[in-house]
Amino acid sequence: MFTLSTISRSVCLILGVSAQLPTLSYAEEASHSELKNNMESIIVTGTRSSEKTVFDSSAPIDLISANELSSTASEDLSDSLAQIVPSYKIQRLPMADGQVFVRPATLRGLSPDHTLVLINGKRRHRSGLLGGNGAQAPDLAQIPSSAIKRIEVLRDGASAQYGSDAIAGVINIILDDGADLKGFAQYSEYSEGDGENIRAGIKAGTKLGGDGFITTSFEYSNAEKTSRSRQRPDAIQFAVNHPEVTVPNPVQNWGQPETEVFRLAINSGLDTQFGSAYLFATLGRGKGLSDFNWRNPDSTSAFNLTDVFPDFDLKDIYPAGFSPQFKQDDSDNALNMGLKGTMFNDLDWDMSAGFGQNSIEYKMSQSINASLGSASPTSFSIGELIQSETNLNADFNYIWSSPILFEDANVAFGLEYRKETYEIKPGELASYEIGAGASAGLPSGSNGFPGFSPSQSGESSQHSKSVYMDVDLPMSESLNMGLATRYEKYSEYGNGKLTGKLSTRYEVNNDLALRATLSTGFKAPTPGQLFSERTSQGLDTNTLNIYTSGRFSPEGAVARVISDRADVSINPLEAEESSNISAGIVYRNNNGFHSSVDIYQVDVDNRLSTSETFTISDSEKLQLVGLNVVGGESITRVNFFQNDFDTRTTGVDLVLGYTANVNSGSLSLTSALNHNKTEVLNGSLVDNVTTRNRFEKLLPQNTASFAANYDLDIISLMARVRYYGSWTDYSGNSDGDVFQDFGSEFFTDISASYKLSEDITLSAGAENIFDSYPEEATYQANRGLIYSRNAPYDTDGRNIYIKVAFQL
Repeated sequence: MFTLSTISRSVCLILGVSAQLPTLSYAEEASHSELKNNMESIIVTGTRSSEKTVFDSSAPIDLISANELSSTASEDLSDSLAQIVPSYKIQRLPMADGQVFVRPATLRGLSPDHTLVLINGKRRHRSGLLGGNGAQAPDLAQIPSSAIKRIEVLRDGASAQYGSDAIAGVINIILDDGADLKGFAQYSEYSEGDGENIRAGIKAGTKLGGDGFITTSFEYSNAEKTSRSRQRPDAIQFAVNHPEVTVPNPVQNWGQPETEVFRLAINSGLDTQFGSAYLFATLGRGKGLSDFNWRNPDSTSAFNLTDVFPDFDLKDIYPAGFSPQFKQDDSDNALNMGLKGTMFNDLDWDMSAGFGQNSIEYKMSQSINASLGSASPTSFSIGELIQSETNLNADFNYIWSSPILFEDANVAFGLEYRKETYEIKPGELASYEIGAGASAGLPSGSNGFPGFSPSQSGESSQHSKSVYMDVDLPMSESLNMGLATRYEKYSEYGNGKLTGKLSTRYEVNNDLALRATLSTGFKAPTPGQLFSERTSQGLDTNTLNIYTSGRFSPEGAVARVISDRADVSINPLEAEESSNISAGIVYRNNNGFHSSVDIYQVDVDNRLSTSETFTISDSEKLQLVGLNVVGGESITRVNFFQNDFDTRTTGVDLVLGYTANVNSGSLSLTSALNHNKTEVLNGSLVDNVTTRNRFEKLLPQNTASFAANYDLDIISLMARVRYYGSWTDYSGNSDGDVFQDFGSEFFTDISASYKLSEDITLSAGAENIFDSYPEEATYQANRGLIYSRNAPYDTDGRNIYIKVAFQL
């Protein structure tokens, strides 16, 4: 197991040994300029000064090139990042409603919406989905990989520089601006013979005028589902009891959904008499299909016979039961434009406007609203979630000369206005209607995912205004300090937030530097978190029967009903607040070796999460019916988003790299390790062992990646080993969780590329080449599940792909 002390000792040893390494002798001697690595790459994230490199940064930054992204098979950018950056983790979450399509990803183990996403330095809009614990983050899958020049991942708090959400860090996606033509076509498939995925992309760029350009990128993907399922034991018994019925095997599929996506990106710039104009935009369209839990005709309440519908028997429609089919149609649009220039020779300005919108429409087929009897359709339009954002920015950079400074200082300041709107559009009447059969115990609403009712629908907005200043101060030849502060005021809650950041970097010599940061941050609640409501259905792991639960607004009527209890108070949401401290060492030498180690601590107060679950009494159920709450007659439990507890996250990031010319080729070795631990400090989770364990242990505390690349003139080879430490899963029972511990896992990826000509390259590879699978899940086996639905890695086995690419 990796620990802070062992990693620190290892780093000290490596740095000491590497400092003494002689220059290696090969067929061609490697010069420092030839072995230029990420340490010398110019960055734009986390600094407003020009010409800063990764080595110069006072905070840790990962630089991910387009070539690194192309070494992964997935069409989802989050999957690619998770394979390359150990501190970035993502789950598959099959049969988790909308999260199977918009999957939550975390940086340094914090909430998915604690990481700010930028495109070309401009804030990216959120997804319409509120995921686990209410997190509402951008959907990185909407960005085509073929449109990306590089990605900069800032692993440090940056709210004082960029505003709300940057508690864990910042992901800045830099779009390609090249004036060339290139494209690819790829086919992949899992060793089990499923999950076929056809991908294709093309990027075309051209120059405009002097320094102008326009670059357009297109990407398409069509992926079939995967299934790692066994037949459910109750389905086997049902087939024995009813030999006249043909029962599918398996009755439900645990795995990745079917998806078809289209992504487009445009990046452009043009010099004008007023300044340099720029415009970039993305457009995404997609659809997906996923299984829900199988409904057993012998035990599921939807199949009950009642006097209300004496001539209706659901077995006539679904003699072998049914697994509702959950569909998502998504639409994503973003447009940013601006004008920038220089006045008075030392004042740079940038005026920009951005608009983004993500909409998700849900549909259900192979389902029923049992409370309507024979009048119910079997397919439903569930409703639509829409997140819209508008951003206006005025940013300035000023070069300040002072005799007390070693060099000129960079002073950045600016203003920002942002408006967020969240809208829920209702589904069709039958998707949420409470029919006559509800009084006899037949569940209402489209089975599996009741539709959004008019009472749950509507639109809510909030706006914010902020002002910031960011100063970079070269105090001496060796010492550099940074100061940043930001004030931000939101319309829908509380007082304004003032955040600050102090950073310092001391260069011991040209190859060794010390760095540290101290900052405060915050994450404002979104309109979706403040006002949205949702009812849903689940399958009890023990009884295998359906239960209905609801998540309601902390300021709504249901919250008032629960707050009438003597010992309960449901409160309006507040901002999450954080303090972040980090310290690190960065080292390089002329032999091609570079390394960094950073230790950090992030305290987050007033964390937003779902509250404890409240079981509804019969009298409260009557009140819910009286309030016209959808499914109120069958709801057994409710919860709310609440600011409920404080956490402390501590960890260490270690990055090692080595580049050399070997014989006629170039060898690059990189490794990155992350140790990350989150503890609940106080709040209701402290005494609730079940919930606290879910929060603290669901993700591995230790992850690592080791990669080797060897490039010859016409051949390139890559090998990567990914390590995931132990973690703890939970069962999801309605009467309390049961936990299962999972051990560590290693996955090995390999690929090879061959240049067929100057313009065409053929590649082949395999992710998880040894077809490794984790331990089987114990507590959900009676639902047909083999591998945990919450696993922090792909559980589908070996994925083999072949790709052909061209560049003109």
